[in-house]
Amino acid sequence: MSGLARALVQAGRISHQQAETVTKQSASEKIPFIDALLESRAIDARTLASFCSETFGYPMLDLSAFSVSHLPDKIIDPKLMQKQRVIALGKRGNKVAVAISDPTNTQILDQIKFQTELTVEPVVVEHTLLLQQLEKLGQSEKQNLEELMGDDLDIDFNEEDMSGQVDPAASDIDDAPVVKFLQKILLDAINMGASDLHFEPFEKFYRIRFRIDGVLRDIAQPPLAIKEKLASRIKVISKLDISEKRVPQDGRMKLVVSKNRAIDFRVSTLPTLFGEKIVMRILDATQAQMGIESLGYDPDQKEMLLEAIQRPYGMVLVTGPTGSGKTVSLYTCLNILNKPGINISTAEDPAEINLPGVNQVNVNDRAGLTFAVALKAFLRQDPDIIMVGEIRDLETADIAIKAAQTGHMVFSTLHTNDAPSTLTRLMNMGVAPFNIASSVIMITAQRLARRLCTCKQAAAIPDETLIEAGFKEEELDGTWVPYKAVGCERCSGSGYKGRVGIYQIMPISEDIERIILAHGTALEIEEQARNDGVKTLREAGLVKVKQGLTSLEEVLNCTNQ
Repeated sequence: MSGLARALVQAGRISHQQAETVTKQSASEKIPFIDALLESRAIDARTLASFCSETFGYPMLDLSAFSVSHLPDKIIDPKLMQKQRVIALGKRGNKVAVAISDPTNTQILDQIKFQTELTVEPVVVEHTLLLQQLEKLGQSEKQNLEELMGDDLDIDFNEEDMSGQVDPAASDIDDAPVVKFLQKILLDAINMGASDLHFEPFEKFYRIRFRIDGVLRDIAQPPLAIKEKLASRIKVISKLDISEKRVPQDGRMKLVVSKNRAIDFRVSTLPTLFGEKIVMRILDATQAQMGIESLGYDPDQKEMLLEAIQRPYGMVLVTGPTGSGKTVSLYTCLNILNKPGINISTAEDPAEINLPGVNQVNVNDRAGLTFAVALKAFLRQDPDIIMVGEIRDLETADIAIKAAQTGHMVFSTLHTNDAPSTLTRLMNMGVAPFNIASSVIMITAQRLARRLCTCKQAAAIPDETLIEAGFKEEELDGTWVPYKAVGCERCSGSGYKGRVGIYQIMPISEDIERIILAHGTALEIEEQARNDGVKTLREAGLVKVKQGLTSLEEVLNCTNQ
């Protein structure tokens, strides 16, 4: 018999027989004693609340006078309040006032004390009013999410091979509003052309941002209370350990948008002061199948690139900062070369775009599968074309160069500022100059500039400014005008929609080979490249300005003179 039942019997409010009957009903129906008691009508809710207040010496409060919107939040976990049927009324110093209908249930009070690390002061309220307020609180939280969600979405997560692997704690995150909200956010990101999604918890708020056309934009600020559920949901569908919140984790997930389209996401978690920050990169395989025409190469650049990649052996290097589109460029080249008679193998960290017909390997440093180890294995697999995600060290560079010298076509990337400095970077790594000269056939440096939206307008830029930016006087002949960003609904007011590539294509000529063999500097290589007719990144960007594809401001921001 519960403490409340004994107190009622001792005070003569109910008989011993009534108490036993209600206790048996409570046990058989698996409901709390107080619910069974009120159902039996042995006592009404108001009389019971008055009795508890007088008997146990706790103040009594009329909850009907309180509005849900005025109740404090973030003192007690909303999930705990709903489960234990209590409401936080307010906090003063190290004390928290808690509305409760059965003050004899000390287990609940101890649990709140443990979770909040505060002294709990019970306030007795009518049980029926408490349940009504809890229902309003639940609806309020759900409504906040539903306002952000909009309509239901016809998308699904590919959760194959997850049966039997889902953590038991995952049941806590099968929360329909959170699941739908996440689906809505992911679909919005795809429709808006985002490349990355950032889920960021802070002390007072939770923020979701999209990287669109290279710039982060605030998208939503959902209730702070859902940060754990949202993080757990993302981790479950990405096959990550939801119980591990102390170290970074990496995973993948797939979103099935339609029968013919599924989009992969690369997921990275990072423990921060106020929870786990999650960044998801969208990996859309359709980008690699758009064709070389859509990447923004000038006709002469496209011709040089196609001529280089069609050679039977040699090395083509793509260079640029993170997020400059190197992977898409390489995969576009691989897609051109991906034919039934060709064996292509790639080693990446990780493989970002799934390309049917290409043997893709994820490097795993912990397991000992480094770029160098993968490359050695490729050479025993009868390859025609090899792609190395990135040349990071001398061992990888040496094996890649030897592969290029022994009849294989090798593609790879480096992080350098422009094409000429890539050659000196290889020399600084320790690669012998004669090996570089005999293997590298082309280097392309690239940047991504935001493409002007159709709302663009002609800009009145003084000739002096244009000349200072890099235009020649003879180019300012009045046959073209520069444009500026304006902003409309289509581009969400930014003035830009999509991106266009800016490329420096540098074939390795015999003159450049001589400079490499003589241990020449990047400046000497750059000077010779200019003599060979190679445009700098700035010059290539100014061509896009003349074509009206982007603004002068954007080109100045993403290129160096």
